[in-house]
Order: sequence, then C-alpha cells, then structure tokens
Amino acid sequence: MNFTNIPNTIRQLFVVGVWLAITSAGMNRAGVNADDGGIELDIPFATVSGNQGESDTVLSLDFYPSGRAEPSPLIVWVHGGAWRRGDKSSVPIKPLTEKGFAIASLNYRLSESARFPAQAYDLKAGIRFMRAGAQRFQIDPNRIVIAGASAGGHLAALVGVSDRVNALEDLAMGNADVSSGVSAIVSLYGASNLETILGQSTPHGLGVREPALKLLLGDLPPQVPALAKLASPITHVDSGDPPLLLIHGDQDPQMPINQSHELTGAYERAGLDVTFQVLHGVAHGGPAFYSDQQLKQMSDWIWDKLK
Repeated sequence: MNFTNIPNTIRQLFVVGVWLAITSAGMNRAGVNADDGGIELDIPFATVSGNQGESDTVLSLDFYPSGRAEPSPLIVWVHGGAWRRGDKSSVPIKPLTEKGFAIASLNYRLSESARFPAQAYDLKAGIRFMRAGAQRFQIDPNRIVIAGASAGGHLAALVGVSDRVNALEDLAMGNADVSSGVSAIVSLYGASNLETILGQSTPHGLGVREPALKLLLGDLPPQVPALAKLASPITHVDSGDPPLLLIHGDQDPQMPINQSHELTGAYERAGLDVTFQVLHGVAHGGPAFYSDQQLKQMSDWIWDKLK
C-alpha cells in the first residue's frame, strides 16, 4: 500500500485504528497496561444485591503481582479509615511485592452503607475469590496472609481468627466450596476487643471511636453487646488459629495499645504463635510503620511463618 496516496482524513483514521489495536493488545484483563508489570485494577470479586430498589454493590480489588516465576504467597491487604472511609488504592505495603509477595488490596462495604458483619463477609468472599483464582493470578493457595492497618488491622485479625465461624461468612457471595482461611495475620494498630475499647480510650480517641462504632455496630458496644462480642477478634481465638504479628505505637491516641496487649494475651493463653512489636514514641499510623526496615522485618516474619 502506498500510504502517501491516501487522503489525510483516511490516513488519520488508519493511524488511530492502529494505535487502538496496539493499545488494546497491551491491556491486561482488568484494563491496565501490561507494561505496568501485570498490575490489575478494579477486578470485581463479588456483587451484593441492593435492598428495596437500591442498586447492587460491586466489590472489587487491585492485584499487584510479585514478578516471581513460580506461584507467590499472597498478602490480602485491608485498608483503614475507621470502618467508614478509605479505599483499596491505599497500599503502604506495596514494596513487599519486591520481597516475593503478591498483594490483593480489597474494597469492602463501609459502615456508612452497611453495618457489621458486612465487612467480614466481603473480605472472606475476597479471599475465597483469590484462592479459587490461584492459577489465574499465579499465587499459592496454601500461603495466603491477611494484613491491615487501623480499622483494617481489626478486620484482618477478625477474619484471620474466625475461620469456619458461620456468623461471619456469607457463602452466597461466591466460591462457597473454597476456604477463606489464612496462613498468617498481620495487624497494625488495630482493635481486638470492642467491649473494652471505649474504657481504654483517651478523650481524643473517644471522639473518633464513639461515632465510628455507632456506624459499624448500629450503637455503642454496651447497647449491642452480642454484636460487639462477635466483632471482637479475641472472642474467636482458639488453638487452630494462624501465627499473628501485631505492631502498635505506644503513643497512639486513637487506638489504645491495650487492644494489642489483649490479643497478645489471648494468643498466649491458647498456646499460639504471636509476635507483638511496640514502636516507641510512635502514634497512630504514619511512615514509621512502613519504613524499609519495618517492611523488611514484616517480610522476614511472614516468610518464616510460611515455612
């Protein structure tokens, strides 16, 4: 074909068409350029039917591969935000992909739209989805870790210690024949006992926790004790639970460090594997938890437990 003899308009359309074809060929399953190392964004993993004419809620996750040739261990990341805000796009542990881990960062229904235990339902559905898709994502279905920070740390611990707790799992959300169990848990400055948290909180913490708990549970824990107990990781600790890493700052004004002490005690009483790391002089969240040194320690701990 003599390209110079084609009229300008047709030539422009031809160039656009070629560009679109090349671009489409370079896109992966979730519409992210393959040059981004196989990252997939906004992968739907479950749909929740709306009530009384409300639209359905599609839950999605972002997947960050490790780049390993063989199937990788998977870290399921749970974002924070007082259960009422936040998004899967916040993944401060993303550098762990360079340590050999794939990461799936999950969205879950926030408390302003759905009360507990919806959040546990969603995260367990996400784990089942990833395990069912182990071949597609090139992950090891027998080495799945759950990790989270703040409200996400609470939910990670809760999901991790509540395998086979029917009240915290909605199998109708998909992959009902697949386990939502995990091999290890990492909880950063998260809650563990919603029945005691208010009594341990500073005045500043109460200003954050009371409205957050009301949204999550429908009322403050003393008014809904059964639900507060169900939502507390320490309630579900038993001899079959996976290794647990807790990291908490001793100057945290929002999430009392006693919450991590309580979960450590529950693990120790059950004879379980628990590591509690206190960051001295550190408050709630921030870069101290995600420095190169901290992420290396986290990576080393996970690899050790996955052996």
